[in-house]
Amino acid sequence: QVQLVDSGGGLLQAGGSLRLSCTASGSTVSINAFGWYRRSPGKQREVVAVIGSDGSTTYAGSVKGRFTIPRNNATNTVYLQMNSLKPEDTGVYYCNASRSGWAYWGQGTQVTVSS
Repeated sequence: QVQLVDSGGGLLQAGGSLRLSCTASGSTVSINAFGWYRRSPGKQREVVAVIGSDGSTTYAGSVKGRFTIPRNNATNTVYLQMNSLKPEDTGVYYCNASRSGWAYWGQGTQVTVSS
């Protein structure tokens, strides 16, 4: 089992920056990848960014060049650094970890970007 606690959401104006954090505990040794997903109002949950165990990263086209997903293996923490935020980035952001074919989720953290 893997437990994820994500945090760092907030309310801010367009153009600002925010960093989300996700700390994993439990059986973290064999986590294959971490990811950040978001559910925006009226939309289904979508992937925002993923980082593999080898450090490889993938980003949604809408956030490429603005978001990064650094990972600290020593503390089992993954971040989502969000810059140049837009109102359309508003949503609940969820941390995800995949391990042995299972997916684990954080509780979600709200990000609201005003225009």
